[in-house]
Amino acid sequence: MASADGSTLTTSARSPDDRPSRGRLDGGGGMLEAFRALGVDYVFSSPGSEWAPVWEAFARQRQEGEPGPRYLDLTHESLAVGMATGYALITQRGQVVLLHAGAGLLQGANAIHGALLSGAPMVVSSSESITYGEGEGPDPGSQWYRNLSVVGGPHTLASGFVKWANQAPTPEVLYEMVLRAGEIAGRQPTGPVYLNVPLETLLADWSPPAVHRPVAAPGRRVSAPEDVERVADALLSARWPLVITETAGRDERTFAALKGFAESLGIGVVEPRSAVCANFDRTSPLHLGERPPAGVDVDLLLLVNARAPWYPPSANPYPNARVVVIDEVPQRPHIVYQVLHATDYLEGEVAATLDALRVAVSARLDGFDVERRSAEFSRLHEAHEQAITSAELSGREAGDAISTALLVSTLRELLPQDAIVVDETITHSGELQRYLRASEFGRWLYVQGGLGQGSGVALGVKLAVGERMVVLAIGDGTFLYNPMFQGLMASRDLGLPVLIVVFNNRQYLSMKMNHLRFYPDGVAVRNDDHDGVKLSGQPPLSELATPFGFLGCEVHHASELADALAAGIAAVADGRAAVINVHLGDGNGR
Repeated sequence: MASADGSTLTTSARSPDDRPSRGRLDGGGGMLEAFRALGVDYVFSSPGSEWAPVWEAFARQRQEGEPGPRYLDLTHESLAVGMATGYALITQRGQVVLLHAGAGLLQGANAIHGALLSGAPMVVSSSESITYGEGEGPDPGSQWYRNLSVVGGPHTLASGFVKWANQAPTPEVLYEMVLRAGEIAGRQPTGPVYLNVPLETLLADWSPPAVHRPVAAPGRRVSAPEDVERVADALLSARWPLVITETAGRDERTFAALKGFAESLGIGVVEPRSAVCANFDRTSPLHLGERPPAGVDVDLLLLVNARAPWYPPSANPYPNARVVVIDEVPQRPHIVYQVLHATDYLEGEVAATLDALRVAVSARLDGFDVERRSAEFSRLHEAHEQAITSAELSGREAGDAISTALLVSTLRELLPQDAIVVDETITHSGELQRYLRASEFGRWLYVQGGLGQGSGVALGVKLAVGERMVVLAIGDGTFLYNPMFQGLMASRDLGLPVLIVVFNNRQYLSMKMNHLRFYPDGVAVRNDDHDGVKLSGQPPLSELATPFGFLGCEVHHASELADALAAGIAAVADGRAAVINVHLGDGNGR
């Protein structure tokens, strides 16, 4: 966890005579000292009664004008974790989340698991009591004895959905445990960690360490030169090499390195439906869409940050191809079952590995016809682009019904070029990914894990990018899963306007599609009697914007679409969030 300029932050120990306020520092002050040392920008909190010692430390920080992180009070656990996730994914710097006891940890568990899948580094902390009022120190309160405690401690709850979970049982180990938690979160595979800090530890006297050690930045791992050369030889001998990537675009350097690598060597790139961010310029003649192309005899398959490139796991589309995995952590420890069919692994920083491969191959390209291979991939790209253009044209000629293609293409044309789209649309995601045609780093970001995180992630992204436009694309079912009221309140109170575009099909289409997959001729189909699907009773979702003074708009007809989206974009540019509820009707119930 480094500061904005990439350096690590340290603090200097204060003598007891320098301690402000009550004349002593307690565990709450120790935690804040550790946050400073880690270079934390924000502490996102859905608060609980255990955090009074940390609140006191923040009040002291504000009174004395000391540098340090900003504390944000938020009104839902998923919102707090989601904002930390969005901020970390954009800045690549981990932050801190404070929740309440085991109950708040469980409420935030869905979003914490999403952070684990996203690789978003953060330290999540909550508390317990270990004395239940029987000790000589301050009384922790009867609520811990009666109904807040968890057998084994809350860290046992967290162990299944974080990288690492532990307890800081005494003030003597608190500071270093927080530093250790931050360092683990920021190292590959990056992700959330959990630290249980008992209330008694927070209230106990705490002494700063005699020496404040600097917090080291994560080290870089690179593959051995002979491994790089072996794959370079394979690239030189391959007739049809192909890249499949899901998450190369999480890092700007890797996005640029992949583009340079593919274009200099004439290699096609596929972003499958499982991609979770913009990884490659979709306007490039080497971008081949979402499916590995049929009719191409791929003999070398490069999986670049691709944890699950096809499904089922055994269904490699090119079973005779040599498979090279290029990844910091090829075997993801949070994935229960993972099959990559790899023949070679290049484990280490992906941008550096791609650059090394490009240099090694480029030095030996004499007589190799890169332009021929590029031209063949360009032909496949053009066919893909023609299909997109045709779908967009059909959407514009479909009368007053609004198709997904029309909605996304209209949004693309109206948005600023540097706008970021946070996607939690589920059944519309593939079309959003296709028609948005993201050509730059950071343009599209998919929310991972269980539904209900998108509002927080979008606000965290907005917190990180400042004036840039941020759009939350969300289905109506997903909208109802989100703590949207709390998110809009945070948007207003923190000055974080976002454009919320609802892809409304008035049903849980994902649920219906799975029912139809298993029972295509079943009773439910014959009688048009589907459970787990109906959302027809929902109120006008845009009206949720009204209590906050935001723009809300219901869109039922294609003729209204462009004006409504333009009004929403203008409102966000003027500092107000907007909720544009678009009722889709593309003839397929989508």
